[in-house]
Formats: sequence, C-alpha cells, structure tokens
Amino acid sequence: MSSFAQKAFSLKPQHLDHPKYRPDIDGLRAIAVWSVVIFHAFPSLLPGGFIGVDVFFVISGYLISTIIYGDLEGKKFRFSVFYSRRINRIFPALLLILATCYAFGWFSLFASEYKELGKHIAGGASFLSNFVLWNESGYFDTTADIKPLLHLWSLGIEEQFYITWPVILWVTWKLRLNLLTITLLGLSTSFFLNVQGLQIDPTATFYLPQARAWELLAGSALAYTTMHRGKKHNAISEKLGTLIKSIARRAGFTDSEAVLRNAQSVLGVTLLAVGGIMISKEAFPGWWALIPCAGAILIIFAGPQAWINKHVLSSKLFVFFGLISFPLYLWHWPLISFARIIESGTPAPEVRLAAVVLAIALGWATYRLIETPLRRVKSSFKPVALTAIMATLGCVGFMTYQENGLAWRQNIKESQLISEQFVSTTGWKYTKNELCLTRYKFEESKKYPWWFCITNKDQNPTVVLLGNSYANHLYPGIVHAYPNESVLSIGACDPAYVGGPANTGDPCALDWPKHQAEFIDSIIKNSRSVKVVIIDGLISFKPKEYTDQQYAENLKQRISYMQDLGIKIVIFAPHIKTNYDIKGCFSRPLKSPEKDCIITAVERKKLFNEFTPLMREIGESFDNVLFFDQNDTFCSNNGCSMIIDGMPAFRDEYYHFTEYASDAVGKNFSVWAKGNGLNLK
Repeated sequence: MSSFAQKAFSLKPQHLDHPKYRPDIDGLRAIAVWSVVIFHAFPSLLPGGFIGVDVFFVISGYLISTIIYGDLEGKKFRFSVFYSRRINRIFPALLLILATCYAFGWFSLFASEYKELGKHIAGGASFLSNFVLWNESGYFDTTADIKPLLHLWSLGIEEQFYITWPVILWVTWKLRLNLLTITLLGLSTSFFLNVQGLQIDPTATFYLPQARAWELLAGSALAYTTMHRGKKHNAISEKLGTLIKSIARRAGFTDSEAVLRNAQSVLGVTLLAVGGIMISKEAFPGWWALIPCAGAILIIFAGPQAWINKHVLSSKLFVFFGLISFPLYLWHWPLISFARIIESGTPAPEVRLAAVVLAIALGWATYRLIETPLRRVKSSFKPVALTAIMATLGCVGFMTYQENGLAWRQNIKESQLISEQFVSTTGWKYTKNELCLTRYKFEESKKYPWWFCITNKDQNPTVVLLGNSYANHLYPGIVHAYPNESVLSIGACDPAYVGGPANTGDPCALDWPKHQAEFIDSIIKNSRSVKVVIIDGLISFKPKEYTDQQYAENLKQRISYMQDLGIKIVIFAPHIKTNYDIKGCFSRPLKSPEKDCIITAVERKKLFNEFTPLMREIGESFDNVLFFDQNDTFCSNNGCSMIIDGMPAFRDEYYHFTEYASDAVGKNFSVWAKGNGLNLK
C-alpha cells in the first residue's frame, strides 16, 4: 500500500532515477484502492473488492525490486539509503493516521475499545499488525468491522517484505547467484505454503507473510523480466510474445507489438474485473489470488504504450487517485470503522458515503500538505526523527493497552461502571485460572486457540458448567450464588459435538470435541462428588453438518452417561439476544443512545419455540432432566429488557453476559433451584 509516486500535484511527471515513472501504474493503484474502498463501504457492490490489496502487493514488489535490482547491478545499493527512503515515504501519513485514531478514540471509545485500539496502534507502529490480528483471530475475535486499524495488516506484510527482501537479494548478489532464480524459488515456495495453508489454517494463510510473499515476489519476477527483455533467461516469454505477434500479423495487423501490448492490457483488466465480482473471502487467497495478481502483472507488463494504459490508466483522474492511494487507503477504513462503533452497527448508506468522501478529502490533504512538503526536506536526520516519533507513538499505544484503556479519562468517568462491564472475551477474567489448569491438566488444550478451565476451590467439583462460552459466562453468577459449592467450568464445545470440519482456529474442529468430552467425563466420573451439571450454549453454534436428530442423539448420550452416575442435569434454555451491539443502548462520548435494548415477547416466544423440539426430545427420554429458562431474569409478559438496573446484560458483540448479568441469572437460578429440589448451598 505504500506510495512510491514522486510527482507534483500539477500531475506533471517527475521521473525518478529508478524506477522510471509510469503514470499508468499510478492508474493501476487507483483501481486497487477504489476496489478496497468500495468493498469496505458497500460490499454488495463489489464482493471481491478486497483483491485490490493483492494488486498493491504486485505493484510494490515490482517497484521495490526494480530499485534493488538496478542498484545492485549498478553497484550503488546501500541499505541505509534504501531504508531511509522507505521511512520518508511511509511514516508521515501513517503517523498522522495513528495519532488521529488515538486522539479520536480518547474522546469517543469505552475503556475496552480504547484498550484494543492501543494494542493495534502498537502493532501498526511496529509493522506487526498482521501478527497481532492473526493472534486475535477466532471465535473470540472482536468483529473486524470495529477495528479501526484492521487494514494495517497489509502494510505489515509489505514492510516485513521490505526489511527482508533487500537482505536476501544483497546476499544473493554477493554470492554471485542468479537473482531471478532466487526470486522464483521464493515465489514458488510461498505459493505452495499459500495453497497448502488454506486447507490447514486459513487465518494464518491470510495474515502471515510467508503465505503472501509470493504476490510481492511475482512483482519482483516481473521487474527482473522487464529489466532484461530479450536475454537468454527470458526465452520463454520472448517465444510467447513472438507467437502472439505472428498470429497478429496473420490476422492483418501491421503493428504486432501494439497488438501484443493491448491484448495483455485488456486481459489484465478483464481478470481484475472478474476477480472483483466473482472471488469470495471464504477460499482466499489460495489459487484464487492468481487472478488479481495475474491481472496486475499483465497490465504492468503491457507497458505505458498499451491503449488502456496510455489513455485510461494514465488519465488525470486515475493518476490523481493513484497519487493519493496510500493516504486514501489509510484514511478510509478508520472513518468507516469508527462510524460503525459509534452507531453500534452498520451505518446508513449516506453515512458510509460521507466517510468515503471525507477519506478522499483527507487523502488529498495528507498528500498535498504532509507528504509532498516533507519530501522536499533534504536531511539525513529526517528518517531518524520519524522513526523516533513512530516508536514513541507505538509505546503510547502499548501503554494504553497495558493500562486497560485508560478508564480514568474524564470523558468516560460518568459511565465508568457501565464501561467496566464491556469486556472482550479475551479479557474475561473468568476464562481460566491456575488452580484449574493445575488440577485438570489437558495437554491437548495447549493446541486450542481458547480453553475454559476455572474453579473456585482446590477440591473435587460439586457443580460443573458444561458447554461453550455461553456456559462459561454463567460461572461468576453460579459461584456467587453458591459460595460453598465447588464450581468447575471446563471445556470449549457444545456437549453435543463429536467433531467438525478442519479448522485450526476452532477447538471444536476435527475430533477435538470428542477428546474434550472423554476428558471431562473422566473428571466427573473419578471425582464422585458432582451433584449437578449445568448445560448451556445448546444449538447456538451447531455445525451445519449436524442434523437435528443426530444432534439430539449426541446430547442424550452425554446426559445418559452422567445420569448413570447419579448426577442431576439442568439444561439452560438459550438466552435471548439483541440483533445489534448493546453498546448502542448507552450514552458514549459524542453520541446519545439510539437503541433501547427492548426485545418483544413475540421474539422471546420465537426463540423458545425453536428450542422446544429438542427440549421435548430430551424430556421424553429422561424423566428427571430439568430445564431452566434464564430469560426470566430479563423478561416479563410484556417483553424483555437487556438492561438490568441500568447495567448492560452483554459484555461484547457476541452476547456473552456481563458479570452483572451473570450474577442476576445466578440469583434467579438459586431461587428456582430451591423450588425444584436441587441440594445446593
């Protein structure tokens, strides 16, 4: 995404010593950035618009490698010069974005949101955003739409490439090895990791540099090829070009070179159009990423004299957006994302359109008032100063993360008690504790992206919470309601799971649920102390591969096993949820609440009716399984309110209970349990 253009705003070319300036490449940048912007603002209009990032990768690889190859062959390559140029061109706009996001977040974000922003600022400043986002990914990941710096993952990959690739090429040159051979070797290895990784770990394949480097290396191979046209190692491409020229002459075209150029350009644009319309996120990158990469390569290789390149991509409008593509890319996503945060949901089309227009204005202003003037400053101290500022900003972001989002900020102090209830699930303090992990060692859980294991006493359990995160979020309420009981929350999956499709980002994939079930069953059996097992989270995340009957049979097997041990089973009916982020029901800085968190009695009945068939199936098979409707905590005959005593019922966008709501459910359950003969203290 980084900018390499060296032009005055008058749009008159200023040629670089290397690479020679090509306005059509700026035009290609315009296509890339607009693909991404449209996809983020109006995804239904261009469902594959995210491929613009892949086009940027090819362009970056091409331009950077053209510089490095040329300098190496001219024996004038210097690491200090190379990295100084990258800092001078990338840091100014990025610093402005990071600082602006931090300042706006100070006045607009709750503590949990500001904490996450601080982490992402630290990741962006260190060019490790892709690793940070990969580490966050999975079921407990905060929705991507409300991460204002999510888009910096691509910049992280580019910068990691810029750091390592010059070193590799320099060593290759010193050892007198062939630069193209090394480039193609790296390209093929990375592409293999990309294709294989998509089957094993799609998230890692998307975010990690080893699986995406091939796209930049494709640009590198293109750079070497264009710099050495007609030489021996380009025999294949020359023969292909000769064949196309021969066909063109036979068809009556006198300028076969022009036919070849135009054919490449047209095919390249066609591939980008097809990719933008047809490619989906689900199977990307993988083989599908070849489409945008091949399209970008063909357009660049066609050269500036191809008709589309000369008359469309090199036009003033396309070049203008190409020149501001880097700051436009940096600005557009924070504006859209902050709008989603403030609105607690997808903003209205006119709001998204306004964000795009504002991003264009800010992109132009950044290019014109920040980037261009700073480029005119000739000082060896400039990259040092920019690096120092970036390091400082990264430290500020990390400190904000460490200090839990600076909850003492005056503008959120009035809502501090409410703000403290909003906790990302990764920050939920009842996920696990050392006491549980020591008593119930499950080595396989170390492979899982998440694992619940928490207990309140160093003794055998008397109450077990069984299920996924919707069972775990009951833990504080049950412990507080029954302080004398030994409560254990353990496991990560719906108890009716026996296995799911391969996905290393999910502890309920493969046969892992079966292993968890066997481990938990052995704890229950060997302890001989469990009186009650509470099951929650049923149906909510049932795999598509499961039939309703299969799901019911799996659950009955688990219940039967525990009942044979004399354990009382209580199944919690699924809790009701809003269809929006509950933060929208509360005032935040700069915004009054737009939602009321009221759910109608009709919606509650619909949820209960969906659960009734399974409840009936279990009830007919077991006489003494109890069903508890936890929604009674929030509901009356007139409907339900997900605000309890002015406090939110959910702590995140996935409708996990806050500690306050969990306590309310626990109190309600203790009254119900006493009336239903459960011997709990």
